[in-house]
Amino acid sequence: MLISIIFALLLPCLGMSLVFLVYFGLLWCATRNSATSASIPSPEKPLPQKGLSASELEKLPKTTGAELMGTECAVCLDEIESSQPARLLPGCNHGFHLECADSWLSRNPICPLCRAKLETEILNPDNNIC
Repeated sequence: MLISIIFALLLPCLGMSLVFLVYFGLLWCATRNSATSASIPSPEKPLPQKGLSASELEKLPKTTGAELMGTECAVCLDEIESSQPARLLPGCNHGFHLECADSWLSRNPICPLCRAKLETEILNPDNNIC
């Protein structure tokens, strides 16, 4: 009778231990395979630029905080003072601190507030001449 009680307690514990060992083994294999299969970009191939270049940023209109309708920068969530330089995005007319907008747009070619994509036609008006 004592042996049956020991088996009744021991077998479920051994079974759960086996399940955990298999789970952790599979987890270890999955993380090891994903780490080795992740492709590291080679120095010969630069990553494609997703944001705007410095020359494209210079084409965007600059203004001051006094000329903006909103007074809060959606990037840093700080107030735009009337004397601070600001960037006004064409198309949606949202304004941000100049540094905040340039930092954001150099990584993402979209408005940080409404997510409107900045079209290349707006940035390069010379290409639209018929």
